[in-house]
Amino acid sequence: MDFFEVIRTRRSIRRFEDQPVEEEKLTAILEAANAAPSAGNLQAYEIYVIRSQSALARLASLLGNMEFFAEVPAVLIFCANPERSVIQYSNRGRTLYAVQDATIACTHAMLAATALGLASVWVGAFQEKAVSEALALPAAHRPVALLPIGYPAETVEPRARRTLKDIVHLVK
Repeated sequence: MDFFEVIRTRRSIRRFEDQPVEEEKLTAILEAANAAPSAGNLQAYEIYVIRSQSALARLASLLGNMEFFAEVPAVLIFCANPERSVIQYSNRGRTLYAVQDATIACTHAMLAATALGLASVWVGAFQEKAVSEALALPAAHRPVALLPIGYPAETVEPRARRTLKDIVHLVK
């Protein structure tokens, strides 16, 4: 799929088919995330892959109105790893660059999933500490985005977007 077609067709999908994501597709998605740019090429993020029903159920129990987490074939958890970035960028690396690195990697994964005929939805509405504890993530890794991935079981129409005139500002 052409890159711009990927961008035009990506949607936030919350209903998934009962079909596993093939290992080669998951690997391709993770490779796309790994290719993401990062501050100083430090790659100050970690990616946790959740596929087991027990881990998905623990995650779903924390997320209230997001029951689909119990049925999604895979979830990628993107964590900032501030200690990788603080070495070169001090506090700004800890508080900003590591988070940016993780979110850029998540964006790459989300677009790669679309290119492979899969669907996803970016989830940021969760309690970091609760997710970390439920999945026994290292304390130094801060979860910043959850990305459920699977085959879509729904079609979502495009939503209205702000115009370029509204969001682009020329600085003179």
